[in-house]
Amino acid sequence: MRPSPMAARAASGCSSAALAFFRLRPLARAARLAPAGRSAFGATAACRGRLVDSVLQELRSRRRVRVSARIGLQGTKELSDSKIEKRTIQKGLLLEFHKDSERSLLAVVERPDGKKNWVVTDQNGILSSIKPQQVTYVVPGTMDFDCSRIAEFLEKAQDLLDPTILECAWMELSEKDKSVTVEEFADIVYGSKESLESYCAHFLLSRDIVYFVKVESRGSSIYQPRPSAQVDELLRRKLAKEAADKELEEFVHLLKSAKALPLGSKPPKNSWLMEEKVKQKIESLQAYAVDACNDEQRRMAGNILKAMGFARTSSAALKLLINVGYFPVHVNLDLFRYDVQTTYTEKVLSVAEELLVDCPDSDKFKIPWVLFQHVRKDLSNLRVYAIDVDEADELDDALSATRLPDGRIKVWIHVADPTCFLQPRSILDREAMHRGTSIFLPTATFPMFPERLAMNAMSLQQGTDCRSVSVSVILHPDGSIAEYSIENSVIKPTYMLTYEGATELLYMNLEEEEDLRILQEAASIRAQWRRSQGSIDTAMIEPRIKVANPDDPEPNINLYVEDQTNPAMQLVSEMMILCGEAVAAFGSDNNIPLPYRGHPQSNTAVSAFAYLPEGPARSVANISVLRAAEMDFRKPVAHGVLGIPGYVQFTSPIRRYVDLLAHYQVKAFLRGESPPYSAGDLEGMTFIASMHVKVARKLHSNSLRYWLLEYLRRQPKGRKYRALILKFIKDRMATLLLVDVGIQVTTVVAAGKLGDEASVVVEMVHPRDDILSVTEIAQDTEE
Repeated sequence: MRPSPMAARAASGCSSAALAFFRLRPLARAARLAPAGRSAFGATAACRGRLVDSVLQELRSRRRVRVSARIGLQGTKELSDSKIEKRTIQKGLLLEFHKDSERSLLAVVERPDGKKNWVVTDQNGILSSIKPQQVTYVVPGTMDFDCSRIAEFLEKAQDLLDPTILECAWMELSEKDKSVTVEEFADIVYGSKESLESYCAHFLLSRDIVYFVKVESRGSSIYQPRPSAQVDELLRRKLAKEAADKELEEFVHLLKSAKALPLGSKPPKNSWLMEEKVKQKIESLQAYAVDACNDEQRRMAGNILKAMGFARTSSAALKLLINVGYFPVHVNLDLFRYDVQTTYTEKVLSVAEELLVDCPDSDKFKIPWVLFQHVRKDLSNLRVYAIDVDEADELDDALSATRLPDGRIKVWIHVADPTCFLQPRSILDREAMHRGTSIFLPTATFPMFPERLAMNAMSLQQGTDCRSVSVSVILHPDGSIAEYSIENSVIKPTYMLTYEGATELLYMNLEEEEDLRILQEAASIRAQWRRSQGSIDTAMIEPRIKVANPDDPEPNINLYVEDQTNPAMQLVSEMMILCGEAVAAFGSDNNIPLPYRGHPQSNTAVSAFAYLPEGPARSVANISVLRAAEMDFRKPVAHGVLGIPGYVQFTSPIRRYVDLLAHYQVKAFLRGESPPYSAGDLEGMTFIASMHVKVARKLHSNSLRYWLLEYLRRQPKGRKYRALILKFIKDRMATLLLVDVGIQVTTVVAAGKLGDEASVVVEMVHPRDDILSVTEIAQDTEE
């Protein structure tokens, strides 16, 4: 087993350090004394054996009388290796043991601890109880060792612990293919088997990862020289590790420097992503912070946190990333945890821009005697109301109404028509399917389509001719559908109203806004009709938050609490349900595959909760007994919760992909074409989109709750909140709704029943940890 050139070169590294340690001339000089015509490396190889022998011989002659004698250690030449290996642990012995996975300590045995364990005093003067399997080495010749002399023993050992000795010893032993015990190694290297030399030999061998490997033979530990090819590989790995350690040290320096800077001077996030090695490390910390890392990222992040002196936890990684300015204080980790796509590829953006330039309309066709035949009905003469939340960016729907000469009400639900820009299975369509929905967060909106397309060309715009699909319905006096139709249209929205603005107009009861009053009347009779069909009231108080400058440590939080019994909200809700019922009827009458939604009626009668006051408490009780929703893609299924015979979501094709699918199917029928998708196709695509919708809902819910908690955290301590008792969990432990905030919380209430009011104060709130604790205020202390 001859060392390879790489291993020989590595061994020559011991010539400067090890031979200087032995006070002998280096190998380089021996090479120069080689016969003429031979290379320096050849000379080195030729003299290697003689030189190593002389090194070891010189060492032995100089080390016969050791420092160990001067500190009174017993000689061990009379002890055989097997006896040393098999020594039983007893009081007074010096041994080495594993303190933990990273530390080994010297200690003196004090006394037994039970049947198997031992009490020891370690080098730090600490008493510990250790198990036999923790012992890594019993130092020979150390009977009745005084623990106060461990420090002196370690200090003397430092003079002998030169790791380059291993290289020279490996050169000799690998040529002879000889394995050795610790004590034999001590004798070869130091010329002595005494306590100090034996411990130093054990120390070097047990921590060596390149030259020797430990094997067991008849209960004794034997160290075998590794093959030269293996040494080559291990040396390569060692060099790589040293390089990685240096990179880690430099990265940690960057982190510490950034951490020390004031908030306004932190390096921008993109500066951490410019250099690949730095990018890998910062992204490993990011993945670790959101519990979404692979094994390599976990190892790298753990090493970084350890080097920074932090615990290896996700919260520590998050805190570090915030402190260096990589993350803002209120970073939404769910965006990384769920790998949410917040941007678009250049290809998708390019296609979107082309559509914005061309503005195609698939609902025009050419006939011989007319250049273009418009199949859109002109409804621009109607008064059109678009009602939505204040911060809405994508306007999908709008409403119109009139009273017919026979007294019946006719309403139009106008829906934006994005499919006039799109083709099924196109790049933009596939992109929308894999997003499933627009994502609405308190801090940002991530549209299903590229922003300029979604919020400009596709959306309804006030005072502008807009392409739409208009669903018109004539109602019977009882609120049921008498007639319906669906047609491509052009509308010109008259008003863009918020719910608050629309409600104010309704209360003003202006004569010129008769159409809005007719819409309210239609909504009212529709609600009555649905109740007669067994619909269930699920209206709740819903919070809405808008956060300005979310990257600031203390951003502005604007809280709105929506009462779904608000007249304008009820009006819009009833019209959207009416539209869904009409589209389902259209699909059924024309055998069109559509994503039909249904909900079986509960086994519990609606009247079961009539004793509860109308509002959140009754809604929660109703929701608690609902059965699972259903879908069919061939025919409508009854929607017991809404109290209608069938339902198709149709009114949000810019923000919901399943609505867009319904548009593709209906629009194809209106053109006289076969639907682009079969029932099986729809089921598969709905499943894909629904997975992304679930993630979007989770994102919205988590983000909303975080900012509600942040809002509560900023409120004056001791502020009282009005609450409603929604349900009892166990005994007097109840779920409450904070009416002025719209958030639910659990606490103990002293008295009251479902639907009753209570007063509470916030005791503790931690947004990042999702902690909210409140306490009821006793009635007699409220004043």
